[in-house]
Amino acid sequence: MTESTDDILTRPLGVPEAQAPERPQGRFARLVAPLRWPRIAAGALAGAMLASCGLVLALGDSRGGEPRVEVAITVREPVSRPLAAPVATAPEPQGVVVVNAGGAQQRTAEEIETASGVTVVRPPGSSPSEAVVIRVPPPSAPRLAPAPDARISEQGRHGTMPKVGEGRIRALDVYARVEEPGTGPRIAILITGLGVGQAATAGATVRLPPAVSLAFLPYGGEAERAAARARDAGHEVFLQLPMEPFDYPDSDPGPQTLLTALKGVENADRLAWSLARFPGYVGVANYMGSKMMADPAFDPILREIGARGLGFLDDGTGPKPTFANKSRTPVARAEIVLDAVPRADAIDAALGQAEARARATGFALVTAGGSALGVDRIARWARDLDTRGIRLVPASVALRGAVEKRVSTAN
Repeated sequence: MTESTDDILTRPLGVPEAQAPERPQGRFARLVAPLRWPRIAAGALAGAMLASCGLVLALGDSRGGEPRVEVAITVREPVSRPLAAPVATAPEPQGVVVVNAGGAQQRTAEEIETASGVTVVRPPGSSPSEAVVIRVPPPSAPRLAPAPDARISEQGRHGTMPKVGEGRIRALDVYARVEEPGTGPRIAILITGLGVGQAATAGATVRLPPAVSLAFLPYGGEAERAAARARDAGHEVFLQLPMEPFDYPDSDPGPQTLLTALKGVENADRLAWSLARFPGYVGVANYMGSKMMADPAFDPILREIGARGLGFLDDGTGPKPTFANKSRTPVARAEIVLDAVPRADAIDAALGQAEARARATGFALVTAGGSALGVDRIARWARDLDTRGIRLVPASVALRGAVEKRVSTAN
């Protein structure tokens, strides 16, 4: 064999020895040889790109010869048309103000709300889409006294609290809603548990007649504002005092609860904290508290409530307490709990019982929680009270005046 073994192994198959390409000589030449052809291709590609850029620069138009047409446009003046005659609208009924949602009109609505006692309650973050219909209360509607009243207020360790002013004036009298004149059976309703749920509180404030009294818990950052809105709408308000129930702590009224196991000084401090949550209430109502009201520890609490010119209203949800009330604090107890059974038919039946009791005795004091169901049933029931000869009166009626003249059976 004339050719070496290396030639046989390195020569491409099917190529005679005479036609085999010349092999690069040396190790470096063999490494560089495969790179020659890619360099040539890269150079050609770079040249093409430079040529393209040159054409773009030479033509001066990136669209490279795209057809263009120039057209003259004549602007014509719009044809003037006569304005349509204004359409006569029926005048709004007395006591109704329609306000558009524009800036100036919106400010007018706020001015009306501030200056004339009109209250518009909307969910947080909402605003009128087009117009707001505001029902202005008639001039004869009772207006509540501003709160706080400096004559019956003092600064305590937790904030402003009520006190008895000179001449024995009391918050129970100053902040109360005046009973409208009339005759016939009377029913007083107190709605409890408000201030912690904005929707429920707004619903009770707006939907219920102003003669219905509202009770607010001392919790939450909106309690003071919610109570002020309720008073602006004509509702007299109560403060609900969290107190220990028999099944505490399974049922826990929350922070600052008055407890039978605490010392008198500690309960007094917790009472002061609750009394300073918001101004303008006529009295205190219990929040739970069945065990506390049945314990001697409640006597100094009740005495302090009376000493500050307030009344105490038992909402009737627990057993009737047997406290002595040596301080002769004005006290009343609800005779019917409207939503003891939270069903529409049961609430309607309880309202019927309240009517029957009022017709029999002349007066009935009832309570209900601030649930949407209860508020809805009471609002529906109250629509035609006048035709049935029933008058709604504020709950303070059961607490005010001389003991022998009060109308509640719990005195």
